[in-house]
Amino acid sequence: MKQFFLLCSVVLCICLVSSCGGDDEYSPKPKGYFRIDLPKKSYQVYNQDCPFTFEYPKYTRVVHDDERNAEPCWLNFEFPRFGATVHLSYKALNHDGLNYIKDSWDLVQRHISKASAMNNDEVVRKDEHVFGLVFNIEGNAATPLQFYLTDSIHNFIRGALYFSAVPNRDSIEPVYEFIRADILHMIQTFKWRDVPAAAEMKIGGK
Repeated sequence: MKQFFLLCSVVLCICLVSSCGGDDEYSPKPKGYFRIDLPKKSYQVYNQDCPFTFEYPKYTRVVHDDERNAEPCWLNFEFPRFGATVHLSYKALNHDGLNYIKDSWDLVQRHISKASAMNNDEVVRKDEHVFGLVFNIEGNAATPLQFYLTDSIHNFIRGALYFSAVPNRDSIEPVYEFIRADILHMIQTFKWRDVPAAAEMKIGGK
């Protein structure tokens, strides 16, 4: 009887040892994120008492900037579902367009320490006199995308995308790409109400 129990114990130990090895060794699963259902793309025209117009997403909420120093055509396009906001600030130019371009560069530079890379896309639409730059900021910067548009003579507008959550590019990447497409659509459909007969200015400002 003792030999029988000893044999059973040996067999059990062999089974336990063999079950812990081989190709099925345990490894931690990669970190995952909740699936986000994105709405269908749909746009409407912004056509209020400002010197510009463009198409913006129907699933955003347009709110006038209520900060103390805000001006009449400073607007926030909120994406409540994603905790994101596109801030727009408009300025009428008085031979000071290059100063505003420099300010835009300076504001972007503030986020470079948190960025892993940055690239710029030029905006040149001569027929509408819409010129500018889109700043694509990689990494965990507080704002992954900024831009400015100008007609080089009379008008200047700057935009910046912010998320209300702590920056984590891996977790917000699908939402960021979704909103980035909306911002590019806003830029592509952007028009000044009064198109000046102005010469094209240096886009980069540097």
